[in-house]
Amino acid sequence: MDGEKLEYKGEEALKELERLTSNAGEIQEEILKRILEQNRDTEYLNKYIDDWSAKIVSKFKKNVPVITYKEIRPYIVRIANGEGSSLITGHPITEFSGTSEGEPKLMPSIAEDHDRRTFLYNLITPLINQYVMGLDEGKAMYLYFVKAESSTPCGLPVRTVLTSYYRSRHFQHRPHDIFNDFTSPNATILCYDSNQSMYCQLLAGILHRRKVIRLGAVFASALLRAISFLERHWRDFCLDIRAGKLGAAIDDPECRYAMSDVLDRPYPDLADEIEQICCETTSWKGIICRLWPNAKFIEAVVTGSMSQYVPALRYYSDEKVPLICTMYASSECYLGVNLRPLCDHSEVCFTLLPNMGYFEFIAIPTGENGMFSVEEEKDEIKLVELVNVKLGCYYELVVTTFSGLNRYRIGDVLQVTGFEKKAPSFRFICRRNVVLSIDNDKTSEEDLHRSITVATKKLLEPRHTFLLEYTSYADTSSVPGHYVIYWEINGTPHPDAQLLKECCIAVEEGLDYVYRRCRTNDKSVGPLEIRIVKKGTFEKLMDLFIAQAGASINQYKTPRCVKSQAALNLLNANVTASYFSPRDPAWTA
Repeated sequence: MDGEKLEYKGEEALKELERLTSNAGEIQEEILKRILEQNRDTEYLNKYIDDWSAKIVSKFKKNVPVITYKEIRPYIVRIANGEGSSLITGHPITEFSGTSEGEPKLMPSIAEDHDRRTFLYNLITPLINQYVMGLDEGKAMYLYFVKAESSTPCGLPVRTVLTSYYRSRHFQHRPHDIFNDFTSPNATILCYDSNQSMYCQLLAGILHRRKVIRLGAVFASALLRAISFLERHWRDFCLDIRAGKLGAAIDDPECRYAMSDVLDRPYPDLADEIEQICCETTSWKGIICRLWPNAKFIEAVVTGSMSQYVPALRYYSDEKVPLICTMYASSECYLGVNLRPLCDHSEVCFTLLPNMGYFEFIAIPTGENGMFSVEEEKDEIKLVELVNVKLGCYYELVVTTFSGLNRYRIGDVLQVTGFEKKAPSFRFICRRNVVLSIDNDKTSEEDLHRSITVATKKLLEPRHTFLLEYTSYADTSSVPGHYVIYWEINGTPHPDAQLLKECCIAVEEGLDYVYRRCRTNDKSVGPLEIRIVKKGTFEKLMDLFIAQAGASINQYKTPRCVKSQAALNLLNANVTASYFSPRDPAWTA
């Protein structure tokens, strides 16, 4: 990382963290200078800075505009087609990271980005170790997965940022000290078959059940998928453990070879234990504690859309094991850490580390009721520097990175919750304009509206049936979760069942790339459901919201996603029929 030390451990890591937070303003200015010096010969920056002899920081702040992906995309396309990285960055672009929103946005990545990610990961264990004792006494059962990869026309890899990290030397050749002793062999993490990967990783965790002192996954949703997988396959696990070898269903050669070191002989007593635990009751309440009795905490992202999974996780852990959310990261940039990891999930906040990139913020106004609005700006955008944000205020995050993003709007809405020395801490509020999310999918109101409009024009209107109103919600009551769309349509009787199933799949195929990947390849999102409601239901919904908010009819707009339990109760009480997508939507890697 430009000569900076990476391998901070223990007390040394905490001292470095104190230095970063104590000098956040100065470090931010130095980071910006380094980014500009590294990228001074790029075509993009030279559009806005015509003289690099002096005051380049002030010129950057005055002249370089705030952008979205739309503005940087032409440069990305040119690089993807074979032009040089110097269009946007002074270091060679080694790969692109695909984002988790919309059609795949390609975020440029350079080799030293892995250094910064490793730096942040190395802070996590020392932070947790301040609050949880005995982390050196056992193993970590972390369920990590890779996604399908592709390449640009010129051959640069396109991967998710986590797939990239797991494939890197930083992860593959990490020091196997007491804090990196994972139950999952690397080969099982790198297996592209998600079912075989899940099977092997869970089996390895069960084989080490008495040694597991911490467990987790990147997202809370992945842990619930693991519990659901375990419910379906625990008998197979018992057979393999009793036999001392993997069954024929696992045919990935690298997985089989790696697991032969873990499942090295029959363990009949362990098979008996697992069988007794899994079949002794019809309720799986507290199953995590029963299978891994020495677990001290569960680590996963439980903020934003992932907070919907907290009740289920607490049910399966019997509320005895703390849920820890440690870090804040995106495809564009790794950002910060949770300095108080044992806090309640509703109080999780992240301190942005000033050496990760250069951070600025767009202030989001709040009304008299204290609620914020994310309407598009009508006036010139004014940016606030990291150390100048105000307590309690809402902001949209803007990043400048070494890899060539300059004043790029990530789209995350944050609220300032406090300060650690000079570095502010933020609560993640939401992703701008996202209304539905189950796993990695992030569906905007615009995407949802477009897909429904196309489906109804193609399938309903030719049959003289019209959509009067609609709303939606993300149903996570089962695993995997799925989108539910409530439709009020004109005419009786309703269109036949086959037509409405066709509407389901048409809506899905109109949604974005990431949603279709989650449905088809990852199987982390279930089939979309359309629920037909009685005529007049949306008038009742309007009455409910107006009564709750004290607003007028003139102010009311039907919400395109509902989360209020009262609203969901009203909608569900008026459902007359329900239809699911009959197949997976079309998807290609």
